[in-house]
Amino acid sequence: MTAAVQNSMAADRLDPVQVKRDFPLLRDAPLARGLHYLDNAATTHKPQAVIDAISDCYAQAYGPIHRGLYPLAEAATARYEQSRQTLAEFIGAESPDRLVFTRSATEAINMVAGGWALPRLQPGDRIWVSRMEHHANYLPWQRICQQRGAELGIIELDEDGRLDIAGTPELFGSRTRLIAVCHVSNVLGMENPIQPLCAEARANAIPVLVDAAQSVAHLTLDVAALGCDFLTFSAHKMYGPTGIGLLYAREQYLAEMQPLLLGGGMVDEVGEGNAPSRWSDGPARFEAGSPNLPGAAGFAAAVGYLDGLDRERVHRHVEALTRVAAMSLGALPGLRLLSPPESSAILSFTMEGVHPHDLAQIAGERGVAIRAGHHCAQPLLRHLGIVATARASFGVYNDQDDVNALVAALDAAGRVFPLEPS
Repeated sequence: MTAAVQNSMAADRLDPVQVKRDFPLLRDAPLARGLHYLDNAATTHKPQAVIDAISDCYAQAYGPIHRGLYPLAEAATARYEQSRQTLAEFIGAESPDRLVFTRSATEAINMVAGGWALPRLQPGDRIWVSRMEHHANYLPWQRICQQRGAELGIIELDEDGRLDIAGTPELFGSRTRLIAVCHVSNVLGMENPIQPLCAEARANAIPVLVDAAQSVAHLTLDVAALGCDFLTFSAHKMYGPTGIGLLYAREQYLAEMQPLLLGGGMVDEVGEGNAPSRWSDGPARFEAGSPNLPGAAGFAAAVGYLDGLDRERVHRHVEALTRVAAMSLGALPGLRLLSPPESSAILSFTMEGVHPHDLAQIAGERGVAIRAGHHCAQPLLRHLGIVATARASFGVYNDQDDVNALVAALDAAGRVFPLEPS
């Protein structure tokens, strides 16, 4: 192999050692010394570029959004709306006016449930979710179905853990009012077939909401290619700040949605007494109160950071590391991998004779940060016949050393709780 080819291959790879240097906490913080952070599905750390964007907002261009006519306020407003434009380009939205800044993906889903679906839901109607949904994409739909006497349908899983769409003939039936499904399962790491599902739903005039919280950090999102009608995700799971998320909605549905949060900035005219008030047009109608300018700036900076790494390289890196980790974990005695071979960035597992919380504690004592519990996905875990799993999840700054440390920690846990002889 020539040096030129080697250099080309190296340039095509992500260097997690170099990437980690972009993250001050992982590089410098005392609590991060010797840390192998494998809890990225819960939240990700922040690169210097994101921290700088937030700090610069406060230091250089902070002011009221959409409210002032002086240069500082106008600069703040411009930065806020430029952040919206950056996010629109990131997901391939046809216009930034289709994007609403929210506090989280959870709030975005609740906005669609309460502001669009609830007024249209009638007794006997159906809303569908999958068996693998996070509670944030389950509970809002459950509640509005209970309120309206509608039915919450569950898309079950087949023997391989995939959505059994073929086995759910009523999914695209005349009673279905909306389908809400995750892009990637936060427990199994399974990537769902969003494009064909959306295509079939559209052919039957059924809107689809996609929860992209677990895919946005390592998969390329394009709402036109996916064909979805609503899409949600949070900044903090893609190396951005906590406390801000995004809702994308097609023009038709955004125009039909009613705001859930009322107050300043979202109304054009307030009626006297019981006289009706007139809401603002576009995303402003759903962004009551003082907008989160530093959050939006940090959100956009996270987009810039991921684009700078090249999202395709990010995807290849995370996917390859997940495969390596799955092979290594699968060789441990008594360990059962619940995630399928093609899982995306997430591996859930149990170990015979060891509670997942004990696995996480022993791993934590050895500097390996993983998650244990039901992962806000109790309907899925009941289906799997378990109450908890341990979960490792991978990001741009993870490497083979993190996998080795995880395997060593789990091996140590197996020795603390040895298997009973058969």
